[in-house]
Amino acid sequence: MRRAAPLLLSLLVPARAGAQTHPTVAEHIVLGDSAHAALAPAQALQHYRAALAADSTNYAALWKAGRELVDIAKQVQGKDDSSKHLRDSLYTAARAYGEAAVRVNPAGADGHFTIGQALGRLSRTKGGKERVRFAKIIYDEGMKAIELDSTHDGAYHLVGAWHAEVKRLSGFQKFFAKALFGGGFLDKGNWADAQKYLEKAVALKPQNIFHRLDLAEVYVDVGKYSKAREQLTTIATLPIADVLDSDYQKEAAQLLDDIKSEKDET
Repeated sequence: MRRAAPLLLSLLVPARAGAQTHPTVAEHIVLGDSAHAALAPAQALQHYRAALAADSTNYAALWKAGRELVDIAKQVQGKDDSSKHLRDSLYTAARAYGEAAVRVNPAGADGHFTIGQALGRLSRTKGGKERVRFAKIIYDEGMKAIELDSTHDGAYHLVGAWHAEVKRLSGFQKFFAKALFGGGFLDKGNWADAQKYLEKAVALKPQNIFHRLDLAEVYVDVGKYSKAREQLTTIATLPIADVLDSDYQKEAAQLLDDIKSEKDET
């Protein structure tokens, strides 16, 4: 990732308007939505940023710009310092867009979800202590999004994954969390809610591959191998709708093979 710094700069610096006629704010958002559907996040981001250059308080453009930065960041797979810096910077910028969206419209679920999603992704690349630091924000933002929109499948996924990640923390990480937050905030984490929230995400958007993959992994964690195999088998039949769906399908196929002979424990 030698070109990480130039790429980061090109993504984060607003596009400048030229002399020719440009689409309106609304038209840029429509164009961005089309690029998002076509799995072209960098192109979508440029349109949302162009909309924001004309109207910096446009709620839809703000949270959608954050969404595209997350999609760009999660494709940066390298483990070298340059890749890590690029990925973390993109997630941090996505969080900032989410926070700006919340300032514009505190009652909008997507702004809160964007903050939680960006930090949730960022935490997966961090060590235990930093992951714990993000934990309360992720949980609070996910629950707020659900409170504001009970049909937000992404928010249900975020909260369900939060419960699973908390249960997977080591004893030391949980000890650090208690020292940081006081009491037992992370004691909220439990497998029952991990399943409940992820199952709700799948019910709301059954075509979403990532929902089903994370749910299957939780089923494996709790020994419900038959249920996991159901999800993993279904994943192979679903259409690609996310920039990482091809990778998720490969992960699902590998996990399905890994557990093919496992018997249910519960």
